[in-house]
Amino acid sequence: MVNAELARTVVGIIGNVISFGLFLSPVPTFWRICKKKDVEEFQPYPYIAAVMNCLVWVFYGTPVITPNSVLVVTINSIGLALELIYLSIFVFYDRHNKGRKKVFLGLLGEVLLFGVIIAVALAGFHTQHSRNITVGIVADVFNIIMYASPLAVMAKVYKTKSVEFMPLWLSVANFANGSIWTAYALIHGIDWFIVVSNGLGAIFAVVQLVFYAYFSTKYGGTSKPAEPKSEVQLSDVTTTV
Repeated sequence: MVNAELARTVVGIIGNVISFGLFLSPVPTFWRICKKKDVEEFQPYPYIAAVMNCLVWVFYGTPVITPNSVLVVTINSIGLALELIYLSIFVFYDRHNKGRKKVFLGLLGEVLLFGVIIAVALAGFHTQHSRNITVGIVADVFNIIMYASPLAVMAKVYKTKSVEFMPLWLSVANFANGSIWTAYALIHGIDWFIVVSNGLGAIFAVVQLVFYAYFSTKYGGTSKPAEPKSEVQLSDVTTTV
């Protein structure tokens, strides 16, 4: 019989690999920015939001909050580093200085908010269980928002009757990511905070896939003249546990 702890570790490693792939999905966007030496119309908001999401999940995975969650910490630490690299590239190539202030103020606000979360969790709650619940709720809120953000493109699909701007493989990857982390959380002791946000993430991805299948079958992909495609931003990506 396979040891439950070993099975959980293996599933967590698979989850890390899938999440790492999703964290790398904005690379084409920033490759384009580097080549053109201009951020053009790209916005920093998705990456700023992802930084906060990763910070909260790193804190959630620490031993003082949730013991035996090393794999949660590793993938979100990697994600945090990548998001900061993306934002650094954005700031460097923001030739018209349209987004630098947004980045600096956004990160400053997140540092202050993260400091408040840490202070409240450690000073306001004196048991590991209460800290776990408090930080877990905050982490779930951020994670659900990230998972739900790609649903916004469905309005455009409905309006244009075209799935051209709905990233199919991103939805597939989000489904895999949500499913694998849900499985991880159900093995060897249930972690309901990981289950809830990632379970909902998998459901959101299924909704997107059903929507894609319906409109691509009924309207044959694109029914209107194609507009120039923009590279994927993290508003279309969910990359956490």
